[in-house]
Amino acid sequence: MILSRTVKQGSVYLLLCLLALFIAYPLFYTLSSSLMTPEEASQYPPKILPSGLYLDSFKTVIELIPVGRFILNSFLVAGLIMLGQVITGAMAAYAFAFIRFRAKALWFAVFLSTMMIPWEVTMIPNFLTVKSWGWLDSYPGLIVPFMASAFGVFLLRQFFLQLPIELHEAARMDGCGHIRYFLRIVLPLSRPALATLAVYVFLNSWNMYLWPLLITNTDKMRTVQIGISMLQFEEFTAWNLVLCGVVLVLLPSLLLLVLGLKQLVRGLTAGAIKG
Repeated sequence: MILSRTVKQGSVYLLLCLLALFIAYPLFYTLSSSLMTPEEASQYPPKILPSGLYLDSFKTVIELIPVGRFILNSFLVAGLIMLGQVITGAMAAYAFAFIRFRAKALWFAVFLSTMMIPWEVTMIPNFLTVKSWGWLDSYPGLIVPFMASAFGVFLLRQFFLQLPIELHEAARMDGCGHIRYFLRIVLPLSRPALATLAVYVFLNSWNMYLWPLLITNTDKMRTVQIGISMLQFEEFTAWNLVLCGVVLVLLPSLLLLVLGLKQLVRGLTAGAIKG
């Protein structure tokens, strides 16, 4: 019995290790290729490991495109979108969780139904609206259309509903209003859910491609995802330069994911286990 259980657990761990290697291989190959010389990167069959640490490709990327400006734009856009969705999501979730009003369940269902609408359907109306407001090639045009999301409201509302109802009743009996209860009690107790939403929104905003490509026209406003495509030329594409740019783009998001992974997992699994 013990032997069969050990064999079963060993098989599961072996399968997980193989899947982890399969998922991590593209990241490893990207990093390895970015450290290769142009000749090594163009060899066939491709090499797995570089013969040495060739760092001139990173210098070339920085000289070819204003990658620092692109990273700054992405940080600013992703950070403000993250802040906006956390604030609007928390306030709307609190209203749906604790405030009584007519047809609340109906309005919440209508609100969630917007998650079933593909973003591509709203892209053209959003573009026409942003254009009519004169927000093309500007930070408001990149940020404002994404300041709120139904997913964030749903995630935070489910977490708020897990807070003890007795806590809310006791606060109300002590004369605590909605604003004070929201700021002093609900938000501090909801840090895992808020951190989860923040990491999720930041990574999604950092990886946006189609919308920034649609409304930006100058290098001053482009984000990193658009900047990487500028390393591909019609005549010839140096893939080691492209992969160097990908590494520079991945580093901030990977760092945030590593730092926020614990909170992300804790927030997504909150309420899954009772007891």
